[in-house]
Amino acid sequence: MGKALVIVESPAKAKTINKYLGSDYVVKSSVGHIRDLPTSGSASKKSADSTEDKAKKKVKKDEKAALVNRMGVDPYHGWKAHYEILPGKEKVVAELKSLAENADHIYLATDLDREGEAIAWHLREVIGGDDKRFSRVVFNEITKNAIQQAFKQPGELNIDRVNAQQARRFMDRVVGYMVSPLLWKKIARGLSAGRVQSVAVRLVV
Repeated sequence: MGKALVIVESPAKAKTINKYLGSDYVVKSSVGHIRDLPTSGSASKKSADSTEDKAKKKVKKDEKAALVNRMGVDPYHGWKAHYEILPGKEKVVAELKSLAENADHIYLATDLDREGEAIAWHLREVIGGDDKRFSRVVFNEITKNAIQQAFKQPGELNIDRVNAQQARRFMDRVVGYMVSPLLWKKIARGLSAGRVQSVAVRLVV
């Protein structure tokens, strides 16, 4: 009989949790997020100038495709997202996938918040396989009793919470990549817009 794989966010928590669970479990850390929208196409000054020039013409399909490619999310086709493994996380992902292949079950024990739920979802997507192999485990404190009780009542991913995190992330990206170039065109280059930033500025001004 193989061991169960438990994935937490923090390396500091892994050793303590493994001690509480015993030798039938292998506890590893994702070290935070493992995937995100692409960063290589960030809105640099160079891309800003290109966007400003193209804004003078009617938006074409290839221009939309270029914008979608930079953002990593497609608001024109059901908000489809393209996620990439974060730089420096390749070895972490490779190790988790290798351990998952031989695990009897996989427990996603990331933090109890939107980001933690999203990390758990990304882990499941990257590791792949039958969803029945995965369980979601949540706890509010790192004590022996809390950990053991949590593993007695494993649950499923909260997809609503995952969707909430993705919606926030998508809006951050879309506002930054689509509204900022408009500011460069209409007001002045170098200005930026943000989902929270722009509202805060409006309240102050």
